[in-house]
Amino acid sequence: MAGAIKLSSGYEMPIVGLGVWRMEGKSIRDLLISAINIGYRHFDCAADYQNEAEVGEALEEAFNSGLVKREDLFITTKLWNSDHGHVLEACKDSLKKLRLDYLDLYLVHFPIATRHTGVGTTSSAIGEDGVLDIDTTISLETTWHDMENLVSKGLVRSIGISNYDVFLTRDCLAYSKIKPAVNQIETHPYFQRESLVKFCQKHNVCVTAHTPLGGAAANTEWFGTVSCLDDSTLKGLAEKYNKTVAQLVLKWGIQRNTVVIPKSSKVERLRENFGVFDFTISDDDMDKIKAVDRKYRTNQPAKFWGIDLYA
Repeated sequence: MAGAIKLSSGYEMPIVGLGVWRMEGKSIRDLLISAINIGYRHFDCAADYQNEAEVGEALEEAFNSGLVKREDLFITTKLWNSDHGHVLEACKDSLKKLRLDYLDLYLVHFPIATRHTGVGTTSSAIGEDGVLDIDTTISLETTWHDMENLVSKGLVRSIGISNYDVFLTRDCLAYSKIKPAVNQIETHPYFQRESLVKFCQKHNVCVTAHTPLGGAAANTEWFGTVSCLDDSTLKGLAEKYNKTVAQLVLKWGIQRNTVVIPKSSKVERLRENFGVFDFTISDDDMDKIKAVDRKYRTNQPAKFWGIDLYA
């Protein structure tokens, strides 16, 4: 394994993974097989990405062909907001689509329950007022205890949270019998979130960085955001290390002891993003990267939900 972090659950999580958000159709098969050949052993999925079935087909092919064994891979997926009252059914639905007997990691995708629209439909129900239809009858504590039951049933090895701030993470640590092994959050050089990262790590909650490259083209297209990959300081440092800006940014994340899960639909980018284990960023240059922080969130679901949950 190229590099891994040991979780509080006792399992190891590869420090570089491949996010499958916005991967579609038949291209998924080729991308996942290529990624495994390159060396990826960690794949980050979600019910809301609506491609678990296609990922499952690719994984089954990889197992049946002898390319890789199930125990060699680390597969994550996530509980969607509309399934908080149906955790067991939602997990089983994801397992069926992924063609797996167990998940390595199951995350609460967002700390919000919304109106149930049917297991696996991952709808974001919008009310007549144009605002996300939030369910105020299901607590995050109830959802968490349902997540814990998945571990005891052998369906999931590790459980965690996603998009939780310091307050919500602290609460989860307080009411949990099984502590959250991971908090997956947006973090990159323009949105470093040092306080949240340090709080999680102090309490043995591994931080996974989604959007570790600042969203790049995908978030620019969806949310109109600016990418840190165009930053002049980062470009200069990348040149110094004879690496791409993306490789520099991913290595920065790794040297913070965060797991990084970049996404790409191009094989050459998959290879590039995995080529981060042959150099080390100096302490001085880590400080230079620290100085470019803009506290700038690029992933903005408010665009679709009619409400800014981060307000």
